[in-house]
Amino acid sequence: MLEWVLRKVMLEKGIDSGAELLRLLQEKAGYRLSAPSLSALMNSQPKQMKGDTLDALCTALDCSPGELWVYTSPTQKKGA
Repeated sequence: MLEWVLRKVMLEKGIDSGAELLRLLQEKAGYRLSAPSLSALMNSQPKQMKGDTLDALCTALDCSPGELWVYTSPTQKKGA
Protein backbone atom coordinates (compact mmCIF):
# COMPACT_ATOMS: atom_id res chain seq x y z
CA MET A 1 0.00 0.00 0.00
CA LEU A 2 1.27 3.46 -0.88
CA GLU A 3 0.79 6.31 1.58
CA TRP A 4 1.08 9.91 0.37
CA VAL A 5 3.20 11.94 2.81
CA LEU A 6 3.29 15.41 1.24
CA ARG A 7 2.52 17.20 4.52
CA LYS A 8 5.31 15.34 6.32
CA VAL A 9 7.84 16.28 3.63
CA MET A 10 6.65 19.89 3.73
CA LEU A 11 7.19 20.04 7.49
CA GLU A 12 10.63 18.44 7.18
CA LYS A 13 11.54 21.16 4.67
CA GLY A 14 10.19 23.95 6.90
CA ILE A 15 7.20 24.71 4.68
CA ASP A 16 4.26 25.58 6.90
CA SER A 17 1.49 26.39 4.44
CA GLY A 18 -0.01 25.60 1.10
CA ALA A 19 0.50 29.22 0.06
CA GLU A 20 4.22 28.87 0.68
CA LEU A 21 4.33 25.67 -1.38
CA LEU A 22 2.39 27.34 -4.21
CA ARG A 23 5.00 30.13 -4.20
CA LEU A 24 7.86 27.62 -4.31
CA LEU A 25 6.21 25.71 -7.14
CA GLN A 26 6.07 28.92 -9.16
CA GLU A 27 9.54 30.20 -8.22
CA LYS A 28 11.57 27.00 -8.36
CA ALA A 29 9.68 24.94 -10.94
CA GLY A 30 7.82 27.56 -12.97
CA TYR A 31 4.68 25.54 -12.30
CA ARG A 32 1.24 26.88 -11.49
CA LEU A 33 -1.12 24.75 -9.46
CA SER A 34 -4.51 26.00 -8.36
CA ALA A 35 -5.16 26.41 -4.64
CA PRO A 36 -8.00 23.80 -4.75
CA SER A 37 -5.71 21.30 -6.49
CA LEU A 38 -2.97 21.82 -3.93
CA SER A 39 -5.49 21.53 -1.10
CA ALA A 40 -6.62 18.18 -2.49
CA LEU A 41 -3.00 16.98 -2.64
CA MET A 42 -2.36 18.12 0.92
CA ASN A 43 -5.52 16.63 2.41
CA SER A 44 -5.99 13.30 0.68
CA GLN A 45 -4.12 10.56 -1.09
CA PRO A 46 -4.09 11.23 -4.84
CA LYS A 47 -5.66 8.56 -7.05
CA GLN A 48 -3.66 9.81 -10.00
CA MET A 49 -1.09 12.50 -10.66
CA LYS A 50 0.35 14.13 -13.74
CA GLY A 51 4.05 13.59 -14.19
CA ASP A 52 4.52 17.36 -14.54
CA THR A 53 2.90 17.93 -11.14
CA LEU A 54 5.06 15.31 -9.46
CA ASP A 55 8.17 16.74 -11.11
CA ALA A 56 7.27 20.26 -9.96
CA LEU A 57 6.61 19.11 -6.40
CA CYS A 58 9.97 17.35 -6.30
CA THR A 59 11.71 20.44 -7.68
CA ALA A 60 9.99 22.79 -5.24
CA LEU A 61 10.59 20.52 -2.25
CA ASP A 62 14.07 19.39 -3.34
CA CYS A 63 13.11 15.75 -2.94
CA SER A 64 12.61 12.60 -4.97
CA PRO A 65 9.24 11.00 -5.81
CA GLY A 66 10.08 8.18 -3.41
CA GLU A 67 10.17 10.65 -0.52
CA LEU A 68 6.57 11.69 -1.17
CA TRP A 69 5.28 8.14 -0.84
CA VAL A 70 5.78 5.48 1.83
CA TYR A 71 5.25 1.88 0.74
CA THR A 72 4.03 -0.75 3.16
CA SER A 73 3.80 -4.25 1.80
CA PRO A 74 0.65 -6.23 2.60
CA THR A 75 2.69 -8.64 4.74
CA GLN A 76 4.14 -5.77 6.83
CA LYS A 77 0.69 -4.30 7.30
CA LYS A 78 -0.64 -7.57 8.72
CA GLY A 79 2.27 -7.74 11.12
CA ALA A 80 3.83 -10.80 9.47
